[in-house]
Amino acid sequence: MKRFLIALVGIFALTVAAQKINHSQKLAFAESVIERFYVDEVKPDTVVDEAIRAMLRTLDPHSSYSTPEETRDLTEPLDGNFSGIGISFNMLQDSIYVIELISGGPAEKVGMRPGDRIVSADGVKLAGVKMKNTDVRKYLRGPKGTRVDVDVVRHGEKEPLHFRITRDDIPVYSVDAAYMVDKSIGFIRIARFAVDTDKEVRQAIAKLKAQGMKDLIIDLESNGGGYLQSAAKIADLFIPKGKLLVYTEGPHNPRQNFMSSGGQEFDGRLVVTVDQYSASAAEILSGAIQDYDRGVIVGRRTFGKGLVQRPFPFPDGSMIRLTVARYYTPSGRCIQKPYKEGEADKYREDLLVRYKSGEFSSADSIHMPDSLVYHTLNRGRAVYGGGGIMPDLFVPIDTTDFSQYSSRLIAKGTVNFFAIDYVDRHREEIKKEYPSAEVFIDRFAVDEPMLQSLVERGKTDGVEFDSEGFERSRDYLALLVKAYIARDIYTAGDYFRVINPHNPIFREAVGLLSAPANYNKLLK
Repeated sequence: MKRFLIALVGIFALTVAAQKINHSQKLAFAESVIERFYVDEVKPDTVVDEAIRAMLRTLDPHSSYSTPEETRDLTEPLDGNFSGIGISFNMLQDSIYVIELISGGPAEKVGMRPGDRIVSADGVKLAGVKMKNTDVRKYLRGPKGTRVDVDVVRHGEKEPLHFRITRDDIPVYSVDAAYMVDKSIGFIRIARFAVDTDKEVRQAIAKLKAQGMKDLIIDLESNGGGYLQSAAKIADLFIPKGKLLVYTEGPHNPRQNFMSSGGQEFDGRLVVTVDQYSASAAEILSGAIQDYDRGVIVGRRTFGKGLVQRPFPFPDGSMIRLTVARYYTPSGRCIQKPYKEGEADKYREDLLVRYKSGEFSSADSIHMPDSLVYHTLNRGRAVYGGGGIMPDLFVPIDTTDFSQYSSRLIAKGTVNFFAIDYVDRHREEIKKEYPSAEVFIDRFAVDEPMLQSLVERGKTDGVEFDSEGFERSRDYLALLVKAYIARDIYTAGDYFRVINPHNPIFREAVGLLSAPANYNKLLK
């Protein structure tokens, strides 16, 4: 009874004190009450993390909190490098399958090869154990100069091979592909806007110019963005000196202008391809190109993220990314789509709403109010703000070859893993018969026995066979298998060399650059 009274007195005292405290003290008081009096054991870190997330959910859809592990996953692809052994891998039947090695990286130096399966690291069994990719990385990554002992199983070898690998800095590349489509048209695929993306793009332009490039396609489809400064630096490669590329402004952040410096690397005809998943920095680049009539934007209306986040790190490695400003294209457009504070879920459903309204199939389904009309800075063409970048040439989504059956095969990873397994069993004979990616792309065909094996693999993965869906998607599935094989045998960029001709947005881009009159007409 005495302890009960003491507890009541304590709660009363805390309650009285709470009536005189400010907001931050109130949060500390709530945490103290939970920690001291909650019926079950409490993890203070979890309570604090969830409290921060809940606070940010009352703001805009892009302010967020990340744990130390989540922060590393967010920043590593953008910071340009990490320390590890230098491999790209995939999980195949609970084993770690090496897809690609970084040229000159630690793993390649000691003799590891694509197709090797990692079974242990520093004596810890990794094969036959269900692990997430993030868990695997904990064993393979580490500080530069540290060592890891890796055992691998290699096709054709009776015993596992042992490698001692010294970790080193591993570059993270943002340009997935750079190649010549024909004798005059170059293609550059940008996956994200990281610290060194502008340098990669500059190098890609120089390489393609040396091969005769006169016109260029920049692929930003499904590019979710990255660093604003990186987008501005890449815009600088195409726009003359002294031009405003983008500016940011917020209640507590005075206007900041990003200007072109005269580093223009390419002045030929330019097409930028986008879709509904192109966002943030991808919209900054495409918006600057469009506002100066510097090129033609082809595809579908972009995502519509015009908010700028500033990182606020905590000592433990966790981080708040708080929206502090909006960005505006050179013509003054804010392309942020509408949102209501605290309605993040509804905001994220916007793409589904667009799809159901028919926007992905017809440009006539897109209705923008006159109040959002702006004009380009050189030729006065009408462009729109308030909800993404509207393309100059709309390309409807092509669902001809898609089916529920093919979608399930792809979602289950069946197509990807079938290709990995096929490469594992036929790597040497493929390389012998098709010594280069060009020869492979020109001559290799996915035959009927391969497709039937894919169907059987799907059944094993729990994907029930659908004959109608299979016939509808037969050609697309064969193309996808071929693209994955090209990626695993040659380079990641060769995936796009196989798949691009099937992409209607890419085809329209090539068609525009092949018909100068049509290109020029869109810019009038």
